[in-house]
Amino acid sequence: MRRVDVMGVRVEMPTNKPIVLLRERDGELYVPIWIGAPEATAIAYAQQGVAPPRPLTHDLLVNVLSDLGHTLEHVVVTRMEDSIFYAELVVDGDTTISARSSDAIAIALRAGVSIYVADEIFDEVGVSVPVEEDDEVEKFREFLDNVSAEDFETSEGEGPGEAPEDGPEDRPSSST
Repeated sequence: MRRVDVMGVRVEMPTNKPIVLLRERDGELYVPIWIGAPEATAIAYAQQGVAPPRPLTHDLLVNVLSDLGHTLEHVVVTRMEDSIFYAELVVDGDTTISARSSDAIAIALRAGVSIYVADEIFDEVGVSVPVEEDDEVEKFREFLDNVSAEDFETSEGEGPGEAPEDGPEDRPSSST
């Protein structure tokens, strides 16, 4: 498992679907995950430090865990099956809670905890950005600095990479 940084979210063309880009902390590989528009907005808000007047769902979960005396240790994108990414929240060191990858990322950003990705995912979908493409990475960062939440609003629903909200793989479950 490798620790990653969230490079940001953007809308991929020509599909017009939001994508979150994760970069391994001690390497050159990136993992792109296609996500839904609301999740893209939640991740962008967290990265921009936007504090809503009332807690949004991801803020609420972080608050509930904290107020109940639990600690979110980290999150892990654990596997990919049929182009769908699966993740887990690790609470109090020994409890794992199943989550969609985009929700896990949004929660981790709000809680200020580390995000990890399984090695197998890097092996399967990791993309290397050669040094000569540093200008493209800088352009991407500039884009992220100027993007707004409205850029992610779409009526088409979720893109590839995320389980549908009402699918069985999306139902959170916990185990100890």
